[in-house]
Amino acid sequence: MTELEILQAYWWLLIAVLGSALVFLLFVQGGQSMLWQARTQTERQLMVNSLGRKWELTFTTLVVFGGAFFASFPLFYSTSFGGAYWLWMLILVSFVVQAVSYEYRRKSGNVYGTRVYDSLLMFNGLFGCVMLGVAVAMMFFGAEFTVAKGNILDGSNPVISRWAPTHGLEAMADWRNLLLGVAVFFLARAQAAMYFVNNICGDGAFATRMRRAAGVNGAVFALLFVAFLLVLMYASGLRQGADGIFVAEQNIYLHNLLGMWWAAVLLLAGVVMALYGIFRTAFDRRWRAGIWFGGTGTALVVMVLFFLAGYRSTAYYPSVLDAQSSLSIANSSSSLFTLKVMSWVSVLVPFVLAYIAYVWRKMNAHPLTPSELHREHHQY
Repeated sequence: MTELEILQAYWWLLIAVLGSALVFLLFVQGGQSMLWQARTQTERQLMVNSLGRKWELTFTTLVVFGGAFFASFPLFYSTSFGGAYWLWMLILVSFVVQAVSYEYRRKSGNVYGTRVYDSLLMFNGLFGCVMLGVAVAMMFFGAEFTVAKGNILDGSNPVISRWAPTHGLEAMADWRNLLLGVAVFFLARAQAAMYFVNNICGDGAFATRMRRAAGVNGAVFALLFVAFLLVLMYASGLRQGADGIFVAEQNIYLHNLLGMWWAAVLLLAGVVMALYGIFRTAFDRRWRAGIWFGGTGTALVVMVLFFLAGYRSTAYYPSVLDAQSSLSIANSSSSLFTLKVMSWVSVLVPFVLAYIAYVWRKMNAHPLTPSELHREHHQY
């Protein structure tokens, strides 16, 4: 491998890590979708305050995820974020209303009441998860765009990528994309239930309902994810040859999985850890550590999905209109100089993660109790 190829693979690894962190942190959205299950106002306030301590982590990770693509694979950034803008704008709107809801839900002078903001939080919990799943699935099943770098010289319309008139909305019409989107939604709900069990010290009835929710949502997720994996393993894709030409290949993701044995091991380990965390939480009433097993397993599975999408010269953003417009890590990355500079910057990532872990540990030093709702200076 050349130095450029090593740096491209390294940055795709970082993208996979950030993507896995984002999917893990979607437990915040999953928890928001469960607010209607609160039976008392105290329960609902406990759930909102528990999630309110973490929502900024999800939003920040989403922004960093997009920024990492901008720095390392700018052609994808301009093609997807700039072309499929209706899809990404809808995702962004759902996260903006989330931020507004947390900040203004309990403010004095709120003329709308808490229920309006609770509805917006539930909207973000459902829509945000499903649409992010759809956006990730496009990396396997393609999108309706063409890329012509020569267009940058067109003074009247210097746009490199051109999309179908729906600009990303067509992705929601593909049942395969929706399959992953709905699976992500139920995964987020299962993780949220495990998080509530770990973070909230409510009465026994609340914990029992959350454990039951973890099992039910986890079972639905398992069925949907197995279905998605079967569809993915039998799907065709595009592989880039040494001459830069993309060639269609049936069962390409199955071939990638078999060709990267370590990825298969990580996938198996991730699935086992996620299911262990979910179902032990559901059936062991004294166990509260499910979020860490489930979250680690989720991160491993998501990383493997990114590996299958981008490594081994696979088109990680295939075009269904023109195969040669598809994007791979080889033809969409930044220059060698840029990747080198950004690689030095990426050395700071472990320190940032360590800081997040430290702050998380401080905030979760002990479970949240109803009595603390009256002592906290900031109510969400």
